[in-house]
Order: sequence, then C-alpha cells, then structure tokens
Amino acid sequence: MAILVFVEAAEGKIKGNSLEAVAYAKAMGGPVTAIALGAVDKAELEALGKYGAEKVLHAKDAKLDQGIIQAYASVLSKAMDDEKADILVLANSSLGTPVAARVAAKTGAALASNVVELPNTSSGFVVKKSIYTGKAFAHIELKSQKKVIAIRKNAAELKEVGGTATVTDYNPSLADADFATKITSTERATGEILLPEANIVVSGGRGMKGPEHWGLIEDLAKTLHAATGCSKPVSDMGWRPHHEHVGQTGVKVSPQLYIAVGISGAIQHLAGVNSSKCIVVINKDADAPFFKAADYGIVGDAFDVLPKLNEALKGAK
Repeated sequence: MAILVFVEAAEGKIKGNSLEAVAYAKAMGGPVTAIALGAVDKAELEALGKYGAEKVLHAKDAKLDQGIIQAYASVLSKAMDDEKADILVLANSSLGTPVAARVAAKTGAALASNVVELPNTSSGFVVKKSIYTGKAFAHIELKSQKKVIAIRKNAAELKEVGGTATVTDYNPSLADADFATKITSTERATGEILLPEANIVVSGGRGMKGPEHWGLIEDLAKTLHAATGCSKPVSDMGWRPHHEHVGQTGVKVSPQLYIAVGISGAIQHLAGVNSSKCIVVINKDADAPFFKAADYGIVGDAFDVLPKLNEALKGAK
C-alpha cells in the first residue's frame, strides 16, 4: 500500500498541517512518499523524514509557485501513477481540499474530506469524517482501489519517527491548459502564527469593548505562543482584520486549546471552533451560551481575569 502525501509550503517552509499529513500517512503503514510543488527549501523537504517520509519528490518548476489548482491536480495525479500510489493524503485546507477533489475526479479515486482519525481497515477501508460543520461524524467506506484522503488538523499525532528523507527532483510535463486560470493578486494573513495552523488560539469578542483593549488578548497569546482570533461582530466593526474572524463564515479552527474572551457564543461562531480539543470561555455573563460548549469556564470580567491569568502562566513557565 504505497502512500503519496502532498505537502503545502509558504515562503519556502512546510506548513504544520502538512507535517501532520505525513505523520498520518506513516501511521497508516506502508511506504510514504511526499511531494512538494514550487519553491521549497531543501532542508525543509529533508526534514519530512522525521515524520515518516522515506523520500520526497520536488517539482520546482516556477510555474507551480502560485498554487494553480488545476496544475497541482494534474501533477499529483501523474505522481500517483509514477509512484504506483493507491492513496493520496493531504491537509484539509483552502488549497488541499479543491486539489483533492480534482485528483479524485482525474484518477477515479474515492474521496473523503474532513477526516479526523486513522482509517479502520479491519473490514474494508472505513474513515471517520466531520460533517455538519463539526456537529456530527460520519463513517464512510471507500471502496475504490485509489483513495484520496484530506485530513483535518489534529487527525494525527505529530511525532518524530525517522531521520532524513531523500529528495529527488520531479519534472512532469506541464500542460498550458492547466494554467488557463491566473492568480492576479494574493492577500496573505499576517502574524507570527496563522489561525489555520495554530495549536492554541486566543479570541476576543465585543466584551473587549474596543480595539484599544486588544493588547490584553495579544499579551496572553504571546505568552502561550498562540494565534489571535475574533468574533464576526469584532471584524465587522473594524476592531480587528477580517482574516482573524473565526466562525462558520470566517476561519474554521481545530486547535488543541481555544480560549474565548468576551464572546457570547453565537451558533455561527461555535460552528467554527467546535472541533477544538479543549475550549476555555471567559465571560462575565454566567448565562452566556458559550459556557455550554466549554470544557472550562471562568465567570468574570476579562479586564480583571486576563492580566492575572497571563501572570500566572508566565510564572508557571
């Protein structure tokens, strides 16, 4: 059972969700080959061996730097054939998900997205996936010989199991038709830690009373090495940039820890965070709906709680 893993990169660095995809493939068993497209640092590719990749194919044609979905799908489909891989594993992301669908269509593979656990192969090939924006799970059987699996964040434990992978140049022919779409501009989210890849997220809502108080959120995030987020009303009012909006119509996150400060817990926000491993809610309203979804809750004024929590965490370090 040969497995191919598509790894995404940004500014030459492999994304964290792609490292998890490699770890997921390794846990499935069988030889693991990773493939990267566009400009990526060689040291980053070699380091994929730590997480289970035996070799890495690097298609570094400059045309692949922009992330054109049609072109990526064609290259990955060809690589599956060349490597005789029955399974493609990739991250469930804004790039990975549409690429996965196109690869499945090109290769006749069965497709499963939003996968949250390793497949059950005791009787067939059954995967567990998140449905209804994380409110439920479905177990589906993939019956085709070829399979494409897009995993959600935290679907696999990220641990080092190997050494250095062998990196090989991969030069498939690129058809002009695959580049009929052109990306004219790209607006990238800013920040040291980006929301989709963060293991810890600290979010603020209208309870913060204004952008001038956001330093409390940022200080806590810095202490925890976390990303910062916000509720939709906060981004709508211009207190925070829209790329920090967490929720059903914003960024959906799956961190190990999600801390919600001054957020009431509207259903649209919950839909974007309910796959978090642990949710902590800080709100002075004891009846805030978010407490029903929380693993831990603190009833108190954020302006009193956050400074004390931050100092306690610094002391614990």
